[in-house]
Amino acid sequence: MRNWKHANRASAIAGTLALLLAQGCTVGPHYHAPAPPAITTYTPQPQPSQTVSSQGTAGAAQALSAAGDVPAQWWTLFHSPELNDMVQKALASSPTLEEATARRKEAQEELNARRGATKYPTVSGSASVEQEQPNLSAYGIPFPNPSPFTLLTGSVSVSYALDIFGANRHLIEGLQAERDYQAWQLEGARLMLAGNVVAAAVEQAELREQIELTGQMIAIEEKELKIVEQRYEAGGVADYDVRSQRTLVAQARAGLPALQERLDAVNDQLAVLMGTSSAEAKVPALSLASLHLPEELPVSLPSALVRQRPDIRAAEALLRQASANVGVATANLYPQIELSGSGGAIGTSFVSGGDLWNVGAWLTQPIYNGGELRAEKRKAEAAYQEAEGVYRQTVLQAFQQVADTLYAIEHDAQAVQARTDAVASAEASYKIASARLGAGGISQLATLDAERQQLETALDRSAAAAARYSDSAMLFEALGGGWWNNAAQTSPTPKPAGGTQ
Repeated sequence: MRNWKHANRASAIAGTLALLLAQGCTVGPHYHAPAPPAITTYTPQPQPSQTVSSQGTAGAAQALSAAGDVPAQWWTLFHSPELNDMVQKALASSPTLEEATARRKEAQEELNARRGATKYPTVSGSASVEQEQPNLSAYGIPFPNPSPFTLLTGSVSVSYALDIFGANRHLIEGLQAERDYQAWQLEGARLMLAGNVVAAAVEQAELREQIELTGQMIAIEEKELKIVEQRYEAGGVADYDVRSQRTLVAQARAGLPALQERLDAVNDQLAVLMGTSSAEAKVPALSLASLHLPEELPVSLPSALVRQRPDIRAAEALLRQASANVGVATANLYPQIELSGSGGAIGTSFVSGGDLWNVGAWLTQPIYNGGELRAEKRKAEAAYQEAEGVYRQTVLQAFQQVADTLYAIEHDAQAVQARTDAVASAEASYKIASARLGAGGISQLATLDAERQQLETALDRSAAAAARYSDSAMLFEALGGGWWNNAAQTSPTPKPAGGTQ
């Protein structure tokens, strides 16, 4: 058992020295999260606390509150079971999320591997058994050859690289940042996926209404063509009038295939977002009237937004990784010390073994390498400055997106109000025209023209209503999507980035 005692002795010596010497100073920067912005608003002028309202679909007033919070399943605020089902299918089956989840797991396992390789000593063992048969006559010894014997050897070695200047600690910190980056990328992919489903669903509902209204307008144009043709046969109009009306009918018909093509493309997009092929998917048909406009919209403060948006948190993780890389490059300028020890024994099948052991330390100090290591440090510092610029740009773009969306929400409500007034005016004109037609005071052609104007205003209003739905969803997405309120989230919520761990 003496060989194993020596092995334990070597391991104990190496471990003790590691604990004593590993308390060295860590060189390089100590990361601190960027300070939150001092601004309290997104726009130069104060935004109204409530939008204007109007009658009809998507006409409700929307209140904007800084005290509100974004729910984790914000799409449920549109009160559409079909929309909820599409989003849930997308989150459960999207290949994009599978890819992002795998990348996060890969980063986590890389962190686990490197942490285990640097935190603990490396212990390895070896053993061999060899059958030997000496040939004494080959050496000119005039004696009979001895019987064959077995040569037994065994050893255990322990090595540990001391992290006196923190190269390994910075390396682990960088891998933690990479893990966090991939986690935030996954959160961002979830948010983008839900936003894309809602946007596509609203577009589908808008296109379906546009196709329906366009079909009604084509029918009116065709009725007008028949009247013009009858008047031409009676000699009441010229050939030019007939051809002009035929042109209007052809133009109206030409717009319908383009709308149908866009609708088919949107349904295909929804199928792919839900992780199925177009042939297999059963995409429900939505209407603008079936959607509910969220009447309360949260507006997070800029200081909260930088902690909520996954893209900002991902940029911060890259900034932390760049800081850790500076630490690694700095520590590489200093000596590297490695401790090792081994113990074992050697013997034969007929002679007891002898003990073998050793304890050693190796120090490596760069003396001259043409300035390579210092250049690597300057490169890492430049990469950190680049990451700072990327982070600041990401924050500014996030603020811009929120500001643009707030403007859009205000102007969308005004547009719906104006379109609603236009629809009401067109409907009143059509009623008057219908009454005059019954009294014989106006032609059927003029009445059809009034009806066509009514449909045109309804078409414009449907586009304005769809914009209110889309921009309301865009605000939830711009504010981060409410991932922090998702208690049932299956994957671990990324931890806020802090100092060096």
